[in-house]
Amino acid sequence: MPYVPHTEAEVREMLATIGVGSIEDLFAEITPEMRPKSFDLPEGLSEMEVLSRLEAMASRNATDRVSFLGAGFYDHYIPATVDALTMRGEFYTAYTPYQPEASQGTLQAIFEYQTAVTRLFGMQCANASVYDGGTALYEAAMMAVRKTKRRKIVVSEALNPIYRVMLDSYTSNLDVELVTVPHKGGMTDMDGLKAAIDGDTAAVMVQNPNFFGSINDFTGLFAAAREKKAVSVISAYPVMAALLKTPGAMGADVAVAEGQSLGLPLSFGGPYLGIMTCTKDMVRQMPGRIVGRTADTRGRTGYVLTLQAREQHIRRQKATSNICSNQSLCALRTLVHLCSLGEMGLKRAARVSVERAHLCAERLTAVEGVELLTKGAFGNEFAVTLPVNAYDVIAKLAARGYVPGFPLGRYYKDLDNGLLVACTEKTSEEQIGIFAEMLKGALR
Repeated sequence: MPYVPHTEAEVREMLATIGVGSIEDLFAEITPEMRPKSFDLPEGLSEMEVLSRLEAMASRNATDRVSFLGAGFYDHYIPATVDALTMRGEFYTAYTPYQPEASQGTLQAIFEYQTAVTRLFGMQCANASVYDGGTALYEAAMMAVRKTKRRKIVVSEALNPIYRVMLDSYTSNLDVELVTVPHKGGMTDMDGLKAAIDGDTAAVMVQNPNFFGSINDFTGLFAAAREKKAVSVISAYPVMAALLKTPGAMGADVAVAEGQSLGLPLSFGGPYLGIMTCTKDMVRQMPGRIVGRTADTRGRTGYVLTLQAREQHIRRQKATSNICSNQSLCALRTLVHLCSLGEMGLKRAARVSVERAHLCAERLTAVEGVELLTKGAFGNEFAVTLPVNAYDVIAKLAARGYVPGFPLGRYYKDLDNGLLVACTEKTSEEQIGIFAEMLKGALR
């Protein structure tokens, strides 16, 4: 029998106080089809039985497949030092530093993380991180709305559609207008974006490389936005940022990213890391927390939460976000990953990834009926069009242990035959060759 701490008399008294006749009335707003069908749970299992059951379930995961999936999440090599250091008890079990003066080690790690990502993106400031890349993009939009007192957000359709869905969901009940500028054959429509920016625009939001893998220089676009006093927001791919023109060099006001590719394994969607950087002019609009370095009365280095513009520290209506923490452990993994690789190591990982992708594109487009979708420069990811529906090809190759990529038709109605293919430094030339031969067979 379940343990219920309240007597029947106490239950009746509580129901009478809130004005309902029975416990069932509490759930009247839930339609019958949405209610649990039964609470007849199976008998409990022993620890050994539970472990055996979970191991059997885990064994169904396909861990030996060769994957060319990307779409914002990438299988880069993670040095052994990342696990070795971040799994230490001091880091792994540490919680949010609510008493920062007693959390100097955690604060120093966050400070070093902020320093690393600002240098990577060529920006001036960074926060301690937010939840993921999509959350970071939404928070950047809200930064722009607060800064400009405007409500129109211009968004490139070549920006990750997963992020755009999140942006639409988060703003659905806000006084914010989202204007989406269509892509042009997988290319970012620069002219369309410039034309959409006007005196009511709070921000223009783009991605580099864009969702289709196309590389762009947004310097001109950001200059046009600046003339209209709109905020320029860019979502960047951190590994590719080691090779490409940085958001800061382009003149971005806010640069965000999904940090998964920097030391975080692909694990069913998270936990991941939302990187947020900005110019000094935008820093007071930034959500979450920012760690700063100072000196105490004896001249000793100390770390403090410099800005804490969140609802736990200031009046609720003045808070910049309801994010009250940060992905501290994930940020630490990113820091250790960057320090382990160093500047040259990160550039090498990016360069090899690009080389593998270009080899893969060459091999795939040699197959009859396969063509590149995007015609310009691309990094470690590219889009192709197939003579058949991409889902059919994915099903055939996945059954043989190869995941050929991401079906573009999932988010773009006119691209049912489109396939997004990604390579990293872990992708071998042999795997690319096998992939091309398997694709050729699947299209016969």
